[in-house]
Amino acid sequence: MHHASLTITTGRDRFTDLTTEIRSFARDIGGDGLLHVFVPHATAGIAIFELHAGTEDDLSTVLDDVLVRDDRWRHRHGSPGHGADHVLPAFVAPQTTIPVHGGRPLLGTWQSVVLVDTNVDNPTRTVHLSLLT
Repeated sequence: MHHASLTITTGRDRFTDLTTEIRSFARDIGGDGLLHVFVPHATAGIAIFELHAGTEDDLSTVLDDVLVRDDRWRHRHGSPGHGADHVLPAFVAPQTTIPVHGGRPLLGTWQSVVLVDTNVDNPTRTVHLSLLT
């Protein structure tokens, strides 16, 4: 198994494209296998979707509609509505697995691997990449 960790600063960016780093990691190792992407945080997730076609706005709207940022949450520390951040991983899982062939992640033409982070209280995230060959 091959492993690398990325440190990502999200700030107020809900969506961070990880595709370039993932392709580079897989290319440097080469071969075939399964690439597991995992974010070890209780308020972030990993998604695969098309970027820059309005999807970020659409997903933000859905998350804001479902995970309303008000005082309804029992988990109340942090900024207003922070409890919603802790529910996010139930909708956007903290991991995904991507097949790799010849050192290339087998993503579709328009697919990107995206860190989804609605938590403005903690802008520094770690993302673990593990390639099982």
